[in-house]
Amino acid sequence: MKSQVKLENTQAQMRKGILEMCVLSIIAAGEVYPSDIIEELEGHQLIVKQGTLYPLLSRLKNAGLLAYTWKEVEGKGPPRKYYTLTEEGRAFLNGLLETWEALMLAVYKTTKTIHTHEQDSQH
Repeated sequence: MKSQVKLENTQAQMRKGILEMCVLSIIAAGEVYPSDIIEELEGHQLIVKQGTLYPLLSRLKNAGLLAYTWKEVEGKGPPRKYYTLTEEGRAFLNGLLETWEALMLAVYKTTKTIHTHEQDSQH
């Protein structure tokens, strides 16, 4: 039971670590409303609550990585805040993606022998 709790905690930390990169990647595609970000993340099994997303968006905006505009949406009530990446945000995201690629390769190379041994023992 303890190992299951530990695994779940580690999984949560891993998700938090990549959430910023995923949110920036979604916004990089164009102007986006926060509920659309949540919907896309959920579609990829990255479950996020508004209470997690809004502070992250605020922090990224304060860091100069995001900008927003208010837009009226017909029949949808008050104006909505739509986010875009700044040039600094785009450069930051590119750096994150390069780091992610290098990490994925390193993890693959490091864990490759485990997968190879598991496959060999199954045959």
